[in-house]
Amino acid sequence: MAAKVDADTCTGCGQCVEACPLDAIELQDDIAVVDEDTCGDCGACVDVCPVEAISMD
Repeated sequence: MAAKVDADTCTGCGQCVEACPLDAIELQDDIAVVDEDTCGDCGACVDVCPVEAISMD
């Protein structure tokens, strides 16, 4: 299951983009967007998000 971003909580800091080993996350209009087909479900983005906007639900 791919990572999910809560757009209302995301601050667009980009830490998840840098942490993703598969380059599955990009910022669009200052909100993190996960490419579900590329996401490897590793949770690296969840661990670095300072506002807990990303989950592995």
